[in-house]
Amino acid sequence: MICPVLKLAQQLIQQPSVSPNDHGCQTILINRLKKLGFSIEVMPFDDTANLWAYHGEQGETLVFAGHTDVVPAGATQNWRYPPFTPTLNNGLLYGRGAADMKGSLAAMIVAAERFIIDFPNHAGRLAFLITSDEEAKATNGTVKVVDKLMMRNEQIHYCIVGEPTSQVKLGDIIKNGRRGSLTAKLTVQGIQGHIAYPHLANNAIHSSLPFLNELVNKKWDDGNAFFPPTSMQISNIHAGTGSNNIIPGELVIQFNFRFSTELTEQQIRQQVETILKKYQLNYKIEWSLSGHPFLTEKGKLINIVSQVIAQYCGYQPQLSTDGGTSDGRFIAKMGAQIVELGPINETIHKVDECVSVVDLQQLSLIYQQIMQKILLPA
Repeated sequence: MICPVLKLAQQLIQQPSVSPNDHGCQTILINRLKKLGFSIEVMPFDDTANLWAYHGEQGETLVFAGHTDVVPAGATQNWRYPPFTPTLNNGLLYGRGAADMKGSLAAMIVAAERFIIDFPNHAGRLAFLITSDEEAKATNGTVKVVDKLMMRNEQIHYCIVGEPTSQVKLGDIIKNGRRGSLTAKLTVQGIQGHIAYPHLANNAIHSSLPFLNELVNKKWDDGNAFFPPTSMQISNIHAGTGSNNIIPGELVIQFNFRFSTELTEQQIRQQVETILKKYQLNYKIEWSLSGHPFLTEKGKLINIVSQVIAQYCGYQPQLSTDGGTSDGRFIAKMGAQIVELGPINETIHKVDECVSVVDLQQLSLIYQQIMQKILLPA
């Protein structure tokens, strides 16, 4: 008999759902959830498919959140197997999205099926929030679903995000928060001129170097018990025309902050602009906030997730807030306790992305046990 988690994961991987194209993945999930009696609400925004589905009415709401979109496969000839042809080899399921995060989605849905068959009259609500816009801009996905839910005073008390958080073995690391992400695009104006007549020009690169030196070497904070120190990285620099005899009159720099709860967006912006003014640069700066930092401190959800992982895996998970952003940053606005728990992330976004079939089966049992501990009376 084919494992139901594996079978569903294969069905999802077959859909080339490169962000933000859902490519029918949510229809597959909706058909499964309808059979269980879930109330289904599709929330499309522009080119993005979103799904809000719930089972039960009264009491606390436990949400499982995830995304059906995947990153592009890249050069398919470099893959061992075609990226959208799910392939089993030596206990591993290969395919784009196997680990990030169609495997998690399959584990969640099968866990819900088993749970509701056993406990159709459970307390509270079991819900799913699924989007096809997580890997790219993330502007028409979870963030807009959350806004709509908040407008009608919906509540989410607990949320499991199925991102691939494990590093060496399943459940060894869970995320109980994420750093904020703030990007700046800085344009510094100088005066373009002939390379042989610097006194008639103002080199935008030269004038910016003291600022860049201070920006790179500045200690922004010390972090805290939950977050590492804030990190600033320059990601792009562009100046000049490509000619070797023209002094550049403009420099464009892009840099990003991954910041802890020790700093706010406004504090970072103020500190950067103070440094810019210190060096009397002629500049324009544009800011883009991808998400505020969020944190779930130890409490009911972390305790339950840790207990269940210990029960099934034999070890306690480590709490972590490092790595990139996730859609948990949007759900956090609703005051929910949030934990991210999913497969091993070693191959995500890579050629030959894969996941252990045994891990998917185990993950589904872990998800099911979390449902039982939260939605069944003690």
